[in-house]
Amino acid sequence: VWNHPRWWVERLQHDHPEHWPQILRANNQPGPMVLRVNRRRGTRDAYRERLLAEGLVSQPLGEDGLVLATPQPVDRLPGFADGLSSVQDGAAQCAAPLLLSGRAWAPGARVLDACAAPGSKTAHLLEHADLDLLALDVDPERCRRIDDTLRRLGLRAEVRTADAGDPGAWWDGRPFDGILLDAPCTAAGIVRRHPDIRWLRRPGDVAQLAAVQRRLLDTLWPLLRPGGRLVYCTCSVFRAEGAEQVAAFLSRHNDARVVPS
Repeated sequence: VWNHPRWWVERLQHDHPEHWPQILRANNQPGPMVLRVNRRRGTRDAYRERLLAEGLVSQPLGEDGLVLATPQPVDRLPGFADGLSSVQDGAAQCAAPLLLSGRAWAPGARVLDACAAPGSKTAHLLEHADLDLLALDVDPERCRRIDDTLRRLGLRAEVRTADAGDPGAWWDGRPFDGILLDAPCTAAGIVRRHPDIRWLRRPGDVAQLAAVQRRLLDTLWPLLRPGGRLVYCTCSVFRAEGAEQVAAFLSRHNDARVVPS
């Protein structure tokens, strides 16, 4: 009926007893193509007009997003090669504003994007503010993708191949004003983008990845200056990787508090 493994359905029934059928139905539908307009190169309204001039209809989403009525190859998007826009899902576009909103960020504020590849959230942070940003990823090839993304958009950051969970190998001892931890996860929230995920995952993967998330949270938290902000996010709908992970973190760290979004 649902085209998901039974264990997946049962976990969603447990985690989201009121909404699990809607989640499963959504997983079986193709997702829309969402763009993020580079606010350093122009306004969203102006770019929307450029799309319309090319016969491409779109609707605003969030602060910087446009949802295309019909998906398009990126070479059909005006100015894409020149960095006027990027492809990024609407939910992923929430991360940078959550880290930066509600305070004045002085030019040169130190920010860590701990699991940065392919660089979409890194770029979104830099489109919003003039930051001293360090972007990490464990995979050299994926780090090259971050560099390519920043180059196309006309942005600059320090990109390093390193394990965020091993600060001794890369941290210079200076605390960060903000940390974005887009942690490794089951990707249970992006099934409509990657339909094979539900069949490739196994039940034990949830606990295994939750342990990785916990290690990263506990390791990176001391690198934040007093009063700094850490945004923890995953692309999973499983509570073990989201709400339960956050609650457990708060129980271990009495110097942390949740900031209402």
